[in-house]
Amino acid sequence: MDRSTIRTRRLVVALGLNVALAGVQLGGGLVAHSLGLLSDAGHNVTDVAGLAMSLLAVRWATRPRSPSHSFGYHRGPILAALANTAVIAVVTVAIVVESVARILHPHPVHGGWVVTVAAVAFVTNGLAAVMLRERSGDLNMRSATLHMAGDALGSLAVLSAGVVLVADHALEWADPAASLVVAAIIVVEAYRLLRASVDVLLESSPADVDLAELTAVMGRVPGVAEVHDLHVWSLSSDVRALSAHVVLSGHPTLEQAQIVGDRVKSAIGIPFTIAHSTLELECERCIDGEVDPCLMDSVADARGASSR
Repeated sequence: MDRSTIRTRRLVVALGLNVALAGVQLGGGLVAHSLGLLSDAGHNVTDVAGLAMSLLAVRWATRPRSPSHSFGYHRGPILAALANTAVIAVVTVAIVVESVARILHPHPVHGGWVVTVAAVAFVTNGLAAVMLRERSGDLNMRSATLHMAGDALGSLAVLSAGVVLVADHALEWADPAASLVVAAIIVVEAYRLLRASVDVLLESSPADVDLAELTAVMGRVPGVAEVHDLHVWSLSSDVRALSAHVVLSGHPTLEQAQIVGDRVKSAIGIPFTIAHSTLELECERCIDGEVDPCLMDSVADARGASSR
């Protein structure tokens, strides 16, 4: 069974659990007059939308390449993760506004209902987070896992507020305070996801790739004299690409140069999880000058000069 099928099944189960849980929390929040439960239900509604987007992204990423999409649809899960942060932001603002209003104008809350529903939510979200967690670091699955883990922590905060209310009904501020804790958890979760998604979209070098070490590994391949103009970026959390200029020692034939290039790709493929490498093999280093063929900015400048 391939990875996308396994991820699809996990997301479908988590989606079903969250639909049922959001309904329970909404009903329990209305009966108990608990803003904590209602805010947690709102967070779960965003999870339903987020998991649906994640599920769609997993299927989207498996579509075959085409002439107009030569790298395929690997950015689909990244876009889904980015969309998730937008949904999270909207719900967080609503939770904070309502929590502040409830602190200023408290309402009686049924602590027993809060404890029961929040305990069920904590267990359900915790199981969902464990089920979705994986070591691959895929941002789409990571966003889904963070949603579940954030919900579990939020439910724990609401559960704690419920226990306080059972102990002392006069402490009505505990319920909206729990909502603010949920909002804080969501903000941290959303920021981390946003930063990671933007890094991929900006084609930043992956954080776990040491460029100096990567260059050294390429330079140790027999026949390689120098490596420069190195770029590494992520198409998705699972797919990385690389481009570089490789100066070859001596003056090898075309066949010999190709062998060296293949050895370089083999040396970096598995250790650095580079799925796609484009190497420009050179007998001499491209010369810095008015027009440097190694730099796209210089090429653009040259085209502008020729048009004038």
